[in-house]
Amino acid sequence: MQAADRPRAKSDRLDGHQLVIAIVQARFNSGVTDALAQACKEELLDLGVRAEDIEHVTVPGALEIAVALQALAETEKYDALVAVGCVIRGETYHFELVANEASAGVSRVALDYGLPIANAILTTENLDQAVARQVEKGRDAAYVAVEMANLLGDLA
Repeated sequence: MQAADRPRAKSDRLDGHQLVIAIVQARFNSGVTDALAQACKEELLDLGVRAEDIEHVTVPGALEIAVALQALAETEKYDALVAVGCVIRGETYHFELVANEASAGVSRVALDYGLPIANAILTTENLDQAVARQVEKGRDAAYVAVEMANLLGDLA
């Protein structure tokens, strides 16, 4: 996810007052994912999403995010979902597998259910890179979720 270009004035598509959004957070690398989820929640609240309309669930790691997203999508209760995780490169090929499969799972659920999902699963070379991005990417995910939920609502 690229840094979202945030308009200075909130447009109609950035109005979260009528939206219900869920965040699925991987617990692996929890120092980073806790900060991502917190930044996302704070920005959702700033965009007008009511606290009671934000659900937050956790899963063990990035590979489990898609299953939880799918379960939430099947309820048809949510206008958008947010995937929060952190995959840091190690010394083995495992990084590529987890990063690619986690991202593919998020995209598959979004397309299968026609539901916007903001992908805030960081994939970084090291912990320092993850920490440097955790707050900004959490905020960006909130903007993406709200804007895309409203866009799809307008297109329906």
